[in-house]
Amino acid sequence: MEWLEQVEARLRRKNAILFRADDRLLRGLSAQVRAESRITVVAWALALGEEIAALLAARYPGEKRLREASVAAKQWAAGEIRMPQARRAILDCHRLARELSSAEDAALCHALAQGCSTVHSVGHAMGLPIYELTALVRRLGPETCTDAVQRRVCEYSERLVRARAYARSQGWAAFLWQERDGCARRHSKDQISREG
Repeated sequence: MEWLEQVEARLRRKNAILFRADDRLLRGLSAQVRAESRITVVAWALALGEEIAALLAARYPGEKRLREASVAAKQWAAGEIRMPQARRAILDCHRLARELSSAEDAALCHALAQGCSTVHSVGHAMGLPIYELTALVRRLGPETCTDAVQRRVCEYSERLVRARAYARSQGWAAFLWQERDGCARRHSKDQISREG
């Protein structure tokens, strides 16, 4: 299993991040993300990020930065706040990751922040699974993580397809429908409403 060997090599080198978007395990998901509309990818990343925020909030009940990042990203995507306000909340989430002693929880904080940053650019989208899978390996260990990691990658893919319907039902800021920061609009609003 090539991806597991790569992960074990990265663990031996003491890398903080154990996966890359171009790893064989993630190539399909990465291509799927690139093929989807920006709105779909944002909806997917925000939904996954919200779950991570809830998980971490249960572990750190007094920590407000987790929820603030998730809420700010959703508000930004809806056009309710502007980028500087959301950016501060997202960067605070990254700072929290550096404060935590748990490598698993630090990776989850980074996953949340990357998911929230997808509102700015879909280039951040793969950061969420990269960091979340890193957290999964840190929790389970390389000896027992194989099934859980492969199952989670399948879940990402399935949830990305389901995010299309969710994306249609939300009110999005106008900037998400436009080309921006090198993120070409792949589908018009009408095309997305016709997608299954």
